[in-house]
Amino acid sequence: MAVATPPTGVSNGELVRWSFQILNEHDVESMRPLWTNATVDRFPSGTLHGPEALAGYFEALFAAVPDLHMTIIALAEAGADVFVHWHMTGTHSGAPFEGIEPTGRAIAVDGMDHFVVRDGTVASTFVVYDQMQFARQIGMLPPDGSAADRAMKAAFNAKTRLLARLRRRHR
Repeated sequence: MAVATPPTGVSNGELVRWSFQILNEHDVESMRPLWTNATVDRFPSGTLHGPEALAGYFEALFAAVPDLHMTIIALAEAGADVFVHWHMTGTHSGAPFEGIEPTGRAIAVDGMDHFVVRDGTVASTFVVYDQMQFARQIGMLPPDGSAADRAMKAAFNAKTRLLARLRRRHR
């Protein structure tokens, strides 16, 4: 596969839009020039630093969700800051991802990224999405309002009350 070159002379928003096109091609090598050793990406599951860590993350994501696709819903840019509201779809059917075995279930998750772009590279990204929505879709958490969900919440609340009583006794 030929490596695509990031566009030059474009706005930061256009560069981020290009990166989503490359992401949808699952082309990690073409994304690498966007990252430097100083790049920091904060995902809900942890913070990654530099091109090797980021390439590994995306390679693992593409292996876990082979049909992953992200659609930009809205993009706003102000100087170095680019905000993207996105919609991600795919099937959790490939390799394990972040310790979770594939479930074969479809996912459809909305999220937002805040990119800071300087001199044609990504200085940082802050990624936000509803992790409970994702966990429910892959079956890691029960459906909201289901009997299993009510039982899980009841068990958690019982534990919380018990710990509160124990703390009061030890004062």
